[in-house]
Amino acid sequence: MGKTKSSHQWMQRHLNDVYVKKAQQDGYRSRAAYKLLEIQEKEQFIQSGMNVVDLGCAPGGWCQVVKQLVGKKGKVIGLDILAMPDIPDVTFIQGDFRENAPLQALEKVLNQSTLDLVISDMAPNISGMSVIDLPKSMYLCELALDFAKTYLKPGGHFITKIFQGEGFDAFISDCRQNFIQVKTRKPKASRAKSREVYIVARKRKIV
Repeated sequence: MGKTKSSHQWMQRHLNDVYVKKAQQDGYRSRAAYKLLEIQEKEQFIQSGMNVVDLGCAPGGWCQVVKQLVGKKGKVIGLDILAMPDIPDVTFIQGDFRENAPLQALEKVLNQSTLDLVISDMAPNISGMSVIDLPKSMYLCELALDFAKTYLKPGGHFITKIFQGEGFDAFISDCRQNFIQVKTRKPKASRAKSREVYIVARKRKIV
């Protein structure tokens, strides 16, 4: 089956995207790296020596950024159901983090150490129909938040992508119940027409 006109237009926009070109020049695996870099520039939430989990990490752009920032003393662990080519000094666990085997592998890597930061740039396969896409996206956000509640140490931070729409306010409220400070960020690298924003939740409460 040949490409549709809309998919061809998307590909042309993608190839002409300044952040796609910049990622290729800078050696990042995805343009999403610049979203995280911009949030970091404003928030300074990633520090040297941190232990970080990246949920839905493939193809690895965020892992690359985080590893640069946490340095040799930090630990970066990526989880995804999709395969991801190796990144130096990043541990990758392939599997669904809702299942026991990947979580057991994670706990083995952590070796009783705690997590300072959970990040998630997960998104569902987009159909273009908001009534389908938004609930799927919100479900992934809720999974990521539940993971953060389970594994983050008190005072730890949580970053996730979310699409504005039904369920957004309730999700923000849930974050505020569990973190001292909650902000939304719309990085320049996030396409203007996209409804995506990022939740920056800092300092997990002791509950």
